[in-house]
Amino acid sequence: MDALPVIFSLSGLGLKEEERLLFKSANPLGFILFARNCENPKQVRDLTDALKNAVGRDCPVLIDQEGGRVQRLKPPAWPQYPPLKSFGDMAADDMPGALEKLRRRTCSIAGDLKNIGVSVNCDPVLDVLTPSTHDVIGDRSFSGNADIVARLGLAVCRHYLEAGITPVIKHMPGHGRTRADSHKEVPVVDASLRELRESDFHPFRIIAESDIGPAVWGMPTPVLYTALDANRPACVSKAVIQKTIREDIGFKGVLVSDALDMGGFDGCGDAPGRVKAVLDAGCDLALHCTGKLDEMEAIAATAPAIRKDTLNRLQKAAEFSSMAA
Repeated sequence: MDALPVIFSLSGLGLKEEERLLFKSANPLGFILFARNCENPKQVRDLTDALKNAVGRDCPVLIDQEGGRVQRLKPPAWPQYPPLKSFGDMAADDMPGALEKLRRRTCSIAGDLKNIGVSVNCDPVLDVLTPSTHDVIGDRSFSGNADIVARLGLAVCRHYLEAGITPVIKHMPGHGRTRADSHKEVPVVDASLRELRESDFHPFRIIAESDIGPAVWGMPTPVLYTALDANRPACVSKAVIQKTIREDIGFKGVLVSDALDMGGFDGCGDAPGRVKAVLDAGCDLALHCTGKLDEMEAIAATAPAIRKDTLNRLQKAAEFSSMAA
């Protein structure tokens, strides 16, 4: 496959001719949709069909449909789903009930996505909450109990895969200790490696070590962990990607960067520079979310070819997903 190792976005509800021409020539691995691209099911299905036709294949189409504050498919055209913390709160007293309610929610979202041609959902959030967790995460995650986060998160991933949707676990290796918004700046976490291993890493490790681990995608975050790499945020740190996420946590699946327009990437230069930074660090795919044509053109002109190890991970994920479905 000669696709670029990038996920592109687009500006509006329909595919503009200049976007179509760029996507046809650049051949990004896939696309991500935002609320600006989603009005109703028919419109979105037409859009995803057009995107796939532009690159000439059934490419991955991503979305963030978590429920709560972060869902790109909004009422009245789609249901409003509850935030993940509501399930974690329930699980503390009634784990079977929470799991069943979560199953129904996840299967319903999966049906919404399949109906519009979306195949990858950036859900669930596996950050372990702390008393100081910034509101950018807040009720987007299940709980401050790492075991509850792990159990519910694994269930979500299984239900998505059984329905033919690839889940993306985030934000690796954990965003729960941050006191700042990584959309605006680089949060700094000073916890020890022991603390991180005992809590923050645990949900990600449980999924990585499970039978579905190779089928799941992961999203590293632009947070700086002084115990892991005192100089570079996780998303652009070879040490964090290789030693922590790949080796310590044991994650073998596809790694897609967090959104490159976030403030956490401000030290990495322009859009092409940010793509280079995350790929050089070991991410498989770079996620470009602004929909700005000039930035995507610059990325297309400079991005490297997709790596062989990335293709192998994508193939394994596809094989596991097809068996699960």
